[in-house]
Amino acid sequence: MLKNFLSICGRKIVGALRRSQQGENSDMSLLDMKRYFIYLSYDGTNYHGWQIQPNGISIQECVEKALSILLRVEAKMVGAGRTDAGVHALLMVAHFDYDGELPELFIEKLNGLLPPDISAYKVRRVREEAHARFDAKARTYRYYVSMGKCPFYRQYRYKIHGEMDFERMNEAAQTLLDYSDFTSFSKLHTNAKTNFCKITRADWAKEDKMTWVFTIRADRFLRNMVRAIVGTLFEVGRGKWTVEDFQKVIEQRDRCKAGGSTPGYALFLTDVEYEETIFLF
Repeated sequence: MLKNFLSICGRKIVGALRRSQQGENSDMSLLDMKRYFIYLSYDGTNYHGWQIQPNGISIQECVEKALSILLRVEAKMVGAGRTDAGVHALLMVAHFDYDGELPELFIEKLNGLLPPDISAYKVRRVREEAHARFDAKARTYRYYVSMGKCPFYRQYRYKIHGEMDFERMNEAAQTLLDYSDFTSFSKLHTNAKTNFCKITRADWAKEDKMTWVFTIRADRFLRNMVRAIVGTLFEVGRGKWTVEDFQKVIEQRDRCKAGGSTPGYALFLTDVEYEETIFLF
């Protein structure tokens, strides 16, 4: 009994210290606060990305406002990632703290307060020290391209002009798994402490007669990384660069050597993975 009690107290203190280090509520008197993971999806077309911005509306801002109204407290959230302006999410996870039990029909009531292009579909109680961003074991993005004109794809597919050698692009994409430093695909002048990532999947697949999808899975991503990789793979697909040229771009660790970034409207965050042990129900 005593061992279990000390273990619980230890986790609570670790969680409070972690929140303090990340600029969250660090009041040690709030050790009884409950932490929740909320699962969201959104169309990012009309937003300046996930993170709150001083000069534009963000997904985070809209969800925090809706949460604050529903819970009648000032709600703050931390997301599993920071999708850029125009980027979408089929699955985004964020955590928030609340001193009490969530209202009945929580998801339904929250969705009633959210705009039509943002949806919440699940909430789970987690351990006090659980963190939506730092406890994520992997994230998956998909980038959609269209090989022809289709009015229904124009907002969510990047239209390719000319021929593309997807077999050669797949060959180049596979080499990403052999590297860990992706400075060449990182946005310049960010505050990232490291440009190291572990990519575990990177491939192109044909979804239908007009659509190809690039799927990439990694433990973390740098700002603009996926779109820079896709833009560089296009150079291989058009025959301008070889697979060896693509590898040299990575090895040079120079953003200026890589291809241009593709638009954000065709990029989707599709999965965020966690160890099941952080969930309480």
